[in-house]
Amino acid sequence: MIKTETTLRVRYAETDQMGYVYYGNYAQYYEVGRVEAMRSLGFSYKEMEERGILMPVINLNVNYKKPALYDDEVKIVTMVKTLPNVRITFEYECYNQLDELLNTGSVTLVFIDKLKNKLTMPPDWFMNAFVSKFNP
Repeated sequence: MIKTETTLRVRYAETDQMGYVYYGNYAQYYEVGRVEAMRSLGFSYKEMEERGILMPVINLNVNYKKPALYDDEVKIVTMVKTLPNVRITFEYECYNQLDELLNTGSVTLVFIDKLKNKLTMPPDWFMNAFVSKFNP
């Protein structure tokens, strides 16, 4: 399993009239966690794209438990529990500064060969980095 933690602070613009983080913003929070998980493997999304691999989202799932509020510190725990093939699924847990579970979710992406615009297996350099840090 790959597991990383990232923290961010809720900005005023991310909240709704009730003072809660607007539900749609969690997709962006998950992206922050996903990008940092990729960096922990030794490369960035930008580098993947430069090397000819795109990773569009094909599924997003969020289960809300408790709202995050303006100025809360949100910890995003990002996990990949299975080895990727043409798909990779990131799982998430978000907690507030009191360590209360705010939500859980998952995002599934596919690997696309940028030149062919077709599904592809992850490249060897990605899998080598992934497997070297994967703890079953």
